[in-house]
Amino acid sequence: MRPVIIKYILRFVLLFILLYIKETILDYETFLGKAFPIIRSSFNFLILFVGINIFTALLIMIYRLRKKLAYKYTDNVIIGINNIYYLIVTFGVITMLFGFWGIEMGRLLTSLSIVAAALAIISKEFVASIISGIIISFSNEINIDDYVKIGTNKGKILDINLTKIILLNEDDDIIFIPNDKVYMSDIINYTRKDIKKVSIDFELDLKYLTSIQSLEHTLKDNIKEFSHLIEPNTISLKIVDIHKDYLLFKFQFKLKEVNRELEKIIRKKTVRIIVEIINQTKTHVEATIKTN
Repeated sequence: MRPVIIKYILRFVLLFILLYIKETILDYETFLGKAFPIIRSSFNFLILFVGINIFTALLIMIYRLRKKLAYKYTDNVIIGINNIYYLIVTFGVITMLFGFWGIEMGRLLTSLSIVAAALAIISKEFVASIISGIIISFSNEINIDDYVKIGTNKGKILDINLTKIILLNEDDDIIFIPNDKVYMSDIINYTRKDIKKVSIDFELDLKYLTSIQSLEHTLKDNIKEFSHLIEPNTISLKIVDIHKDYLLFKFQFKLKEVNRELEKIIRKKTVRIIVEIINQTKTHVEATIKTN
């Protein structure tokens, strides 16, 4: 805690020094000449930057203390505060650059209202993404590390920034989804819903099926090593639909806690064992035909 307090003291000292220098340089406007607008604009930006930095850091610190949230963890509120901070700093940089030529942002927007309106229309999607990002950040619907389905994309949320949400799907592909698209999409949050039941759907040709009991027993043996992570008496094999040449099965079990990595491993093993069953049955059928 002591290093944190020292950092805040240094920031406040820096802010007061910048304010003092800014007031002092006003007396040297004539001496500085053309360099005066650049120096004044730079100090205005530095004061804004340090001031906002102090305010944001204090706000996040108070929030962490109230929520008892460790510094290595983050949540949507902290992400939202940081996004607003980046937005203000970006606006400050633009204002500073215009200030180098002695142009005040207020006058510029007033005199160029038509241009500003045109820019707003052109950049409406970008602005919509930023606004959606801020809304999503402060909402409690999704968080970093949540396992979600956004539209047709399913995966783990890695980051929520000003314009995009970064998603890691089941194939370990990183997907960037614009915030406005996320805001308008149907979202399923598997982590929040605490869905522990896992369903694996598959079809099996009748010629590769010896008996349903044998298939169920084989699949149960396949995941026996994970039995300590699965709720007792929840493993089952159901026939969903019957067709002329094949059956549609649903293999289900309930995990003791939500674990997407474990679910992925079990799914992979189950699919492999089904393929092995098909290959073994196919080999047996072909051998029987040859014998006959």
